[in-house]
Amino acid sequence: MRVIRKMLLVAGLLMLVLAPAAAQSRLQRGKLQQMQDTYAASIRWGDFENAWQAVDPAYKLEHPMTELEFERYQQVQISGYRDVSTHAGPDGTVERAVELRVINKHTMAERTLRYRERWRWDPEMKRWWLVVGLPDLWDGE
Repeated sequence: MRVIRKMLLVAGLLMLVLAPAAAQSRLQRGKLQQMQDTYAASIRWGDFENAWQAVDPAYKLEHPMTELEFERYQQVQISGYRDVSTHAGPDGTVERAVELRVINKHTMAERTLRYRERWRWDPEMKRWWLVVGLPDLWDGE
């Protein structure tokens, strides 16, 4: 009987210790899903200035966007945004491969391209940041 009590006590203590870590992981996963959904909707609707708000501030400092660059995004329309795969990186980041269908508004030509998002958790702000910037819709053109 003593052995069972000790085992139950140890199990209970482990639950108390591990529960906050599990809750944090659920919280982070929930916030990641919410951030990715908001970002994807902004891209789908062509609201690249709003999508830019998801980009890591450190990335923004190193790669500032000009008005001309934002205007360039107005030349295209996103007709598809599909999550191809998602996996966790070894450094705590999350990578998501996305397939974008892009229509050039001037030629009405549609093409498909792949884009790799990488997200990092910011423990101070308690939010996820996109660390790779907006998709380069002209790569290879």
